[in-house]
This record gives sequence, structure tokens and C-alpha cells, in this order.
Amino acid sequence: MSVLTWIVVGGVLMALVALSGSLTLILPEGVRQRLLLPLVAFAAGALIGGALFFMLPEATRTGQVLVAFIWLAAGFTVFFAMEQFFHRHHCHKGSAECRRPITYLILAGDALHNLLDGVAVAGAALADLQLGITAWVAVAAHEVPQEIGDLAVLLHGGWSKSRALAFNVLSSLTFLAGGILTYVASGAVRVDFLVPFAAGAFLYIGASDLIPEVNRERGGRRNLAHFLSFVLGLGALLGLAILLGPEA
Repeated sequence: MSVLTWIVVGGVLMALVALSGSLTLILPEGVRQRLLLPLVAFAAGALIGGALFFMLPEATRTGQVLVAFIWLAAGFTVFFAMEQFFHRHHCHKGSAECRRPITYLILAGDALHNLLDGVAVAGAALADLQLGITAWVAVAAHEVPQEIGDLAVLLHGGWSKSRALAFNVLSSLTFLAGGILTYVASGAVRVDFLVPFAAGAFLYIGASDLIPEVNRERGGRRNLAHFLSFVLGLGALLGLAILLGPEA
């Protein structure tokens, strides 16, 4: 499969991931709440694992370690700035501060977020297709709980079920746009810096966005379940890195 074909297929599949938010429409509220935070914890582990076990080793293979870490810091900073600009987190629990006025900001923020994710994943694929696929898996693991939570917030803000789901899916299509733009730009400029940039973005989302959501919960069994979910996500990416070997 060519890189361009994979970018297009990956973008379409990511839009389908947005449909996972439809689970909010069929699951009882209690079940959704019990599943959501373990999924968030798993996603945090997968994103951090993808950054540490795949993206950073690839970025430092050229020997330009300082340059790689500068781009890692840039990725972290850009995503931090983006969240500061939109002044919100993913609001996985549909809390009171995420009511109607924030619904449009959530969609705008997700559209930009997905665009940058598409740029980062396509950049990884252009460096190495296997690396790009791994990055896609890590992003998809994060998208599932995000989309479920964001759809719940839209419904909580007064949107109809069909409208909320449709706009959620539309906002995810910017992932495909970002991937195609990156592929087109790669013919004119070097895009290998996007690998450490993506690592910084993944570290930010996992450590600064998702983990704090999980840490708001208190309770012995729930905390243990969340911790084990995080370790499972981290371990899954580590196991994949070991399975694929030094050429991953």
C-alpha cells in the first residue's frame, strides 16, 4: 500500500472512530460512566507509549538528538497553546462548566486537534509506514474516549442526537485533511521533523490532558482499575515495539 493510499484510508477510518461516540446513545448512563475513564486511562498509556517506544527512537536515529528534542518540545508547546486558546479540556464527564456555550468551542478545538493529529501521523508515515500505522493506532485509542465524551457534552448542551453525532463526525474529517496536506507538502519541504513533533503532542495529550481527567476520581477500586488500564495501554505499545524489533 502506498503512503498516500494509507493516509486516505487512515483518515476515513479515523472518521469512523468518531462514530464510537454513538455508544453514548445506546449505553445506559451508568455503564457509560463506568467505562469511560478506564478507556481514557488506556488511551493515555497508549499515547505516551507511542511517543516513548516508537516516535522518539525513530526521531533520534539520525544522531541529531538535540534537534529531535527541540521539535518534541515544540509539539508539546503547540498543543498546550491550542488548549489555552480554546480554554477547555476534553470534558469527558460532561461537567457543569462544559455546558451549552462551550459546545462550539469543543467542535472547533477538536477540528484543529484532529488536523494536527493528521499532520503528525502522516509525517510519521512518510518517515516510515510502519511507524505511521503505530502512530495512527495510538491516536485512535485516544479518539475513542474523547469522541464518546464530546458527544455526551454536546447532548448535555442541548443538541439533538443526530446533529451532535453528525457534527462530531465532520470535525474528525480534518484528520484526513491534515494528512493529505502533509503528503502534498512533503514534495516541497522536509517533513521528518513531524516525528518528534508528534511525540511531543502525544506526551502532552496523555500526561497533561487525559491523566488529570482520570485523577479527578477517588476510590480504591476505581483508582486501581484506572492505573491498570493505563499500564495496559503503555504495555501494549511496549509489547508492540518489542514484537516489531529494532527496526520498528
